[in-house]
Amino acid sequence: MKTKRATITVERARLPLPKTDDAGWLRLRVGLWPEQTRRELDADRSIFRERPDRNAVFFARRADGRLAGFLEASLREYAEGCATSPVGFIEGWYVDGDSRRAGVGRALVRAAEAWAAELGCVEMGSDTEAVNVRSQRAHAALGYGARRMVSFWKRLGAGQPRVVARGRVTFVRARASKRA
Repeated sequence: MKTKRATITVERARLPLPKTDDAGWLRLRVGLWPEQTRRELDADRSIFRERPDRNAVFFARRADGRLAGFLEASLREYAEGCATSPVGFIEGWYVDGDSRRAGVGRALVRAAEAWAAELGCVEMGSDTEAVNVRSQRAHAALGYGARRMVSFWKRLGAGQPRVVARGRVTFVRARASKRA
């Protein structure tokens, strides 16, 4: 059974956006980051509005004008695995399910790469969560190499261990708790 592929165009978004594009961008961001609140998603979008010299948003647009995907890119001073600076970086990349495997994601990435190259970058970086195998495969299909690493984080604050230096050796001690 043949299916007709809809025409999709990729463009760099011009901010501020018309309301329909703004709503579409938010919808796509929710698809990529469903665990984030609307407030968090809006705060993140403000970065692209405030610094268009270092950030870009690309849309994949359907023939009827609706958005089918997006890619947010930035210039970073450093990206894991890259040897040059600045480096273009894919901050977020998402394509609606019904438009996947039709070259839409590839077109978005190529547009972001061209933008970064125009700004003097010779490398492009990206990352994804370790459990996101679909994204890892998409990156690899576009020629991106992977560095296997584990990232750690912790929240700092009260009740955290303190560092005590003695000579050339550093010890980490848990803070003594005060008893009433």
